[in-house]
Amino acid sequence: MLEIKNFVKRYGEKIAVNNINLTVNDGEICAFIGHNGAGKTTTLKAIAGILDFEEGEIFVNGLSVKTNDMEVKKQIAFVPDNPDIYEHLTGIEYLNFIADVFGLNNAERKENIEYYSKRLNINNNLGEIIGTYSHGMKQKLVLVSALIHKPKLILLDEPFVGLDPATSHEFKEIMQELAKQGITIFYSTHVLDVAEKICSHVAIIKDGKIITSGEMKKVKGKGSLEKLFLGLENND
Repeated sequence: MLEIKNFVKRYGEKIAVNNINLTVNDGEICAFIGHNGAGKTTTLKAIAGILDFEEGEIFVNGLSVKTNDMEVKKQIAFVPDNPDIYEHLTGIEYLNFIADVFGLNNAERKENIEYYSKRLNINNNLGEIIGTYSHGMKQKLVLVSALIHKPKLILLDEPFVGLDPATSHEFKEIMQELAKQGITIFYSTHVLDVAEKICSHVAIIKDGKIITSGEMKKVKGKGSLEKLFLGLENND
């Protein structure tokens, strides 16, 4: 589903991501782990088509992000680390706007909006202006908007920040259900115990380079993901 080949991203003289290679297959939940500034968000934004890049290729479902950007965007959802959304709209207006962008018919949007907004416990707030929402409510709304068009690849940047414990639990359940349906999830997180429990795969990036990746059980061995990560981080 997701294939990253020799991907390089520079900001002026700084190399933010340095020649990384990674494959995430259908139905896998892959945690993308690394310290602040390691290159996680840059990689996610490049996959989503938000950032141009100088070298390498990124493929989503066999399509190049560079040459088939619109077709790729139809198949993905991207949730950034900060839910900056149109605050003058109501929640339902925003979700209908997203549904329009992805061409959902009335029946699809009604069913999917109702289903996910109830599961993430924001259905009773959709008539309110987004500007009145708390950070957690905005995060719930963005997550709902990412799910309603049933993307084949979901990109998440710190998706649990701001969520209450009940919603965090529910979203973990949703992630695992979607993976069983063959949907691929690639997400960055600092919450290593959660990643260890729900992810089938993991990739650890340090200073713009992937230093290890693969099946979660094989990568972490008999220890914890946290112990592995701290060991790799401290090993120069």
